[in-house]
Amino acid sequence: DSGLRFHYVAAGERGKPLMLLLHGFPEFWYSWRHQLREFKSEYRVVALDLRGYGETDAPSHKENYKLDCLITDIKDILESLGYNKCVLVGHDWGGMIAWLVAICYPEMVTKLIVVNFPHPSVFTEYILRHPSQLIKSGYYFFFQMPWFPEFMFTVNDFKVLKSLFTSQATGIGRKGCRLTAEDIEAYLYVFSQPGALTGPINHYRNIFSCLPLQHHEVTMPTLLLWGERDAFMEVEMAETTRIYVKNHFRLTILSEASHWLQQDQPDIVNKLIWTFLKEETTRKR
Repeated sequence: DSGLRFHYVAAGERGKPLMLLLHGFPEFWYSWRHQLREFKSEYRVVALDLRGYGETDAPSHKENYKLDCLITDIKDILESLGYNKCVLVGHDWGGMIAWLVAICYPEMVTKLIVVNFPHPSVFTEYILRHPSQLIKSGYYFFFQMPWFPEFMFTVNDFKVLKSLFTSQATGIGRKGCRLTAEDIEAYLYVFSQPGALTGPINHYRNIFSCLPLQHHEVTMPTLLLWGERDAFMEVEMAETTRIYVKNHFRLTILSEASHWLQQDQPDIVNKLIWTFLKEETTRKR
């Protein structure tokens, strides 16, 4: 309905149950490459470029990136793909969108899988009480400025972008699957296109108009995966998320893993997702 064209990469036969993958920042469909390969045997796996990212259309006004628009995008995409429900998987900012879709359109989500992002209500409440998390989320505030954040990413041949994935502080750790030179090149190619950073950063320029939430409850079986060495999100928020899930809730924290969990520890992540998908879950009374 938005009139936007969305780019996605799909694996697995049409007609199989849908698994929809929502990436975080600063990523695109490619961050799910390991999962596209893994789950295509039993699912139609679709990794999206979110609004403003990669080859998906990027409206120019920041109002076009309100959370309401982003949630409706997922509903529209599901219908355009010929489905009325899916297994919904989100990482980081895509995790935020996944939580909100699960809250607003519960009938569309059979199972919810979120990687390194707490329930949005936990996030907003926690950040107000914990200055340490406020500092880690400082980039949310930095991104409110016009044009300057985009400029900072481009300086010194996109040094900030590279270091997010590779530095000791924020990158994939020693025991993880490091990004190859080709992987880094893929990210640089996408984000070095003219105007390619504005859409992604516009997602954050609307966040304060949408939180806190009116509705909170998540009613489908939920898996939360968390890399404990996340430089941006404190692990305490993961456990607190439990109170908002009124169904089977499984939390797994991986001690040596970073924020980029599905790229950092793909084998473990895939195994944990399979286990969760195969479980017959009964609704909590």
